[in-house]
Amino acid sequence: MTVHHRDTPAGRSLRAGSLILLLAAAGLLDRHTLPHHRPAPPAGQVAGVDMNGRPVRLDQGAAPLPGQQREQDAEPDGAGRFIVPSVGLDVPLGTMNEVDGSVVPPGFTSAYRITNLGTPTAPETGTVYVAMHSLRRGAIGPGNYLFALDTGASRLAPGATINAGGAHYLVDGAATIPKTDLPTASTVWADVPGRLVVLTCLERPDDTPAVDNFVITAHLAPSDEDAP
Repeated sequence: MTVHHRDTPAGRSLRAGSLILLLAAAGLLDRHTLPHHRPAPPAGQVAGVDMNGRPVRLDQGAAPLPGQQREQDAEPDGAGRFIVPSVGLDVPLGTMNEVDGSVVPPGFTSAYRITNLGTPTAPETGTVYVAMHSLRRGAIGPGNYLFALDTGASRLAPGATINAGGAHYLVDGAATIPKTDLPTASTVWADVPGRLVVLTCLERPDDTPAVDNFVITAHLAPSDEDAP
């Protein structure tokens, strides 16, 4: 399934999404099933460190291709901070492009604002999308802070605050969405002024690959909505 965009005065908005979150050891975010002919890195390749400084090892086929890495134009910081005080999450907010329908954050200690989906720099006019890794096998990424591993329940209560690059949001709720259902999840891809959508993989207690996505939605706090 492809992703179609339309340009509006408020910015580029997502009309039809097909984001599928495929979990590797490092929490791969991808919109398409990985092609079987894709070159795979060596098993156990160290790709970075988690939030505790421990090495993160990629499963085979988890790394983006070199050309995709260049087009991502990813920066691990520079857009402020992504802060959820109620769960103790405070990480750099970076930026990156989706490329060929894929979103593969290059790091495991930052959240990434997707620059070519939604309205990333004008939160009051549309939806802002933020993606981050969650990790398994004992590793910790930003996404692991958002849910309880044993139950899969959200750790963010309705009304909890999220600071995404200086814009303050209040949590509306969370949803667990099977990967196969995310492409047609209209509530995720709707263009809603002042909305934040946070995407990660929902880890499983038995450390097997994730089959679901974990999605947090929030709206701009009134003071931010009224800001010029």
